[in-house]
Amino acid sequence: EYDGDRNSDGERHGYGKARLPNGDTYEGEYERGLRSGRGTYRFKSGALYTGSYLQNRKHGKGIFFYPDGSKYAGDWVDDQRQGHGEYTYANGDTYTGEWFNHKRHGQGTYVYKDTGSKYVGRWVNGIQEGPAELIHLNHRFQGRFLNGKPAGRGKYVFDFGCEQHGEYIQIEQEKEEEEEEEEEVSLPVEPKWKASEITKLTPWAHQDEKPTSAPTVNEPSEGVSPAGDAEEENEEGRQEEVPEDQEDQGEE
Repeated sequence: EYDGDRNSDGERHGYGKARLPNGDTYEGEYERGLRSGRGTYRFKSGALYTGSYLQNRKHGKGIFFYPDGSKYAGDWVDDQRQGHGEYTYANGDTYTGEWFNHKRHGQGTYVYKDTGSKYVGRWVNGIQEGPAELIHLNHRFQGRFLNGKPAGRGKYVFDFGCEQHGEYIQIEQEKEEEEEEEEEVSLPVEPKWKASEITKLTPWAHQDEKPTSAPTVNEPSEGVSPAGDAEEENEEGRQEEVPEDQEDQGEE
C-alpha cells in the first residue's frame, strides 16, 4: 500500500507513506520509485531506522534502534555502518569511533559500563588491534594489542609518579610426545605480564601514533591485566550484528 506523491511516470516521487508486504512501514522521501532522502523505516520486529537513504539503502547520517535496545547513531554507506558513529549496546557499553563495512575499524573508544574501564586505540575488523590505552579507574596500561589481547612491550602508569615497564608474553602449551599423532587442539591462553623495570613518568609514543599525554592513576596489583576486559568486549561485539536489514524485500 502506498499513499503519497508520484511523478509523471507514476513512480513514487516526493513524500509518501508505504506498507510493505512483510509488515514493515516507511514514511519519507522517494525519488523515481526508490527511498531517497530523509525517511523513517519501522520494522515489524520492532527495530527502527530514521535518517538518510539513497536508492533504497541507508546512506548518510542515520540512527538505528535495534530490537534488543541497542542503538547506532552515525554514518552509513550502502546499508553498512561506515564512517564515524556511536553504538550503545544493550548492556550499556558504548563504542564511539570509526567504522568500516559494518564493523569497528580504525580509531575508537570503547567504554565498559559495569567497570568504567575504557579502551582507546585502534581496531581492525571489529577486533582491538594496534597501539592503545586501556584505562581503568585507578591505573592504565599503554601498549599494543593483537587479536583483542595485549601483546609485546608496554607499561602500566601509576598515580604516584612512576611507571612499570615490561611485556606481555604468549605462553605456549607443551604437548606430550604420545599425543603428537593425534589432532592438535589449541586452547586459548592468556598472555602473561612480565615486568622489567620501574621508571619515572615518560611520554608514550608509537611509530604509527603521535605522542599521547596521559593523566596518571593508582597502581594495580601485579596480577591485574587488561586481557579480561578485551575478552569481555569481544564477546559483547558479537551481540552487535543483530539481523536488521529486512527492508529491501521490495514494495508493491
